Amino acid sequence: MARTNASTPAALGYHMPAEWAPHVSTWLTWPRPEGISFPDKYETVPDVYAEFIRHLVTVEEVNINVWNAEKEAWVRGLLTDRKVPLDRVRFHHFPAYEPWCRDHGPIFLTRDHAGPHERAIVDWGYNAWGNKYPPYDLDDAIPQHVAKLRGLPLFSPGIVMEGGSLEVNGCGTLLTTEACLLNPNRNPHLTKAQIEQHLKDFLGVTHILWLGDGIVGDDTDGHIDDLTRFVSPTTVVTVVEEDPTDENHGLLQENLHRLRTMKDQNGRPLRVVELPMPGVVEYDGQRLPASYANFYLANGLVCVPTYRHANDRRALDILQREFPKHRVVGIDSTELIWGLGSFHCISQQEPA
Repeated sequence: MARTNASTPAALGYHMPAEWAPHVSTWLTWPRPEGISFPDKYETVPDVYAEFIRHLVTVEEVNINVWNAEKEAWVRGLLTDRKVPLDRVRFHHFPAYEPWCRDHGPIFLTRDHAGPHERAIVDWGYNAWGNKYPPYDLDDAIPQHVAKLRGLPLFSPGIVMEGGSLEVNGCGTLLTTEACLLNPNRNPHLTKAQIEQHLKDFLGVTHILWLGDGIVGDDTDGHIDDLTRFVSPTTVVTVVEEDPTDENHGLLQENLHRLRTMKDQNGRPLRVVELPMPGVVEYDGQRLPASYANFYLANGLVCVPTYRHANDRRALDILQREFPKHRVVGIDSTELIWGLGSFHCISQQEPA
């Protein structure tokens, strides 16, 4: 493995591709019963993972980080019992405390620069969303393990950043939120302009768009992947809450207003498509950050969280219209969302 710090990825021609670019695989980190993500409810979560993986293996390889050989054997048994084919599943004994691979996992870059197609990995610092859930040292090390496994260059920016806070169109534009990236529990020593420069240097973007707050119940301080997602280089889907008495209504209207004034890297206005919200989803008296925007794009497949709500069908229909060449499937996320995240939060794409 080559560690490269002399030049930035952008200077070397690398960039982060859009999620719809062809994948080699999807990376997951299997949740532990000893973890803190699913208090008193872990036993309902593995079946949701199995259903997610059952869909993924029809279109690409799935790589799963597990704690050790014993946990691998247990997961293999579960997937076999659930009739999930294992021929495209790979296990790696890369331990992590919690399962949120979007945030602690590797961010893959690609380039076609003076030669063959090449890849690299960005290893952002990870501090469990502002030191909320220590320890997290094992989680923070996952990108280093993957870079070594793949034999890829590893770029270490030296600042805290989570994959769920970043959304790119693959053409130069990045969407994020002020609530998350400007929160002093991440990089208090950096200004907004300095954070933007890190994003440009390490992800190869040229144009950064800022939304405001995240949805109620989101312990990440406002990740973009619960709010607004690119579905093409010029189109975003963004969640709106139609009930004016709901806590999410005003903040989502503010984000919608901002989006309608935004332009891409070429100065073209964004096309903005509205997605409904699934109403109030609660468990044990706690409001959960349920959102249809937390879908995951695989090769020709869109896995959308559903919540046993009347708006499930509407959301699936809207996303099917935006991805006419993809198979759009709804997967019940009612149990998974107790961990305060859904399918995009638990996954990380590995582009070809």
